Amino acid sequence: MIASLRGRVSASRPGAIVLDVGGVGYLVAATASAVRRAGDADEITIHTHLHVREDTLQLYGFASTAERSLFELLLGVSGVGPKAALAIVSGFAPDQIRRAVATGDHALFTSIPGIGRRTAERVVVDLKDKVGAVEIATASAEGAGGDEHAAARDALVGLGMTVAEAEAALREIDDDAPIEERVRRALAGSFTGAA
Repeated sequence: MIASLRGRVSASRPGAIVLDVGGVGYLVAATASAVRRAGDADEITIHTHLHVREDTLQLYGFASTAERSLFELLLGVSGVGPKAALAIVSGFAPDQIRRAVATGDHALFTSIPGIGRRTAERVVVDLKDKVGAVEIATASAEGAGGDEHAAARDALVGLGMTVAEAEAALREIDDDAPIEERVRRALAGSFTGAA
């Protein structure tokens, strides 16, 4: 298996990078964070997964080992292929995905194009025991912590944001803040970012 590649970025576009490694150009389907990293540097190292099917070999690239690990876990979910797994890992940070699985938050997954309610439910059920006891224990110990995050996100969605925009706005806000404070800060941040 090809675990990583280091080379010169010869081309990049949304969802893909061409990496020149010793004169060989590797076309890698990549997460948004890996593509962003490729745009900032002449030479990069990306973590990879080689997906083998009877008719093709496809490289998938990730900015971190956490992204690759989640991608590989998602491939084990019935009905989730490499394109859907890449879309999920590309759409949200690994900690957001783990939190959504631990708290049973289907809305995060259904906000990704191509992921329906049934697939979202399968992802949550199948990965609940696999994302790590630490993440699940943390979410359980916090009790309503995950629920408060979901409540703040739902409030922002109710105010007109998409689930992805709400998650992005809440990413930088302290998880200990009350729901109302999270919503207020997220709204203030979205207005400053739009200006």
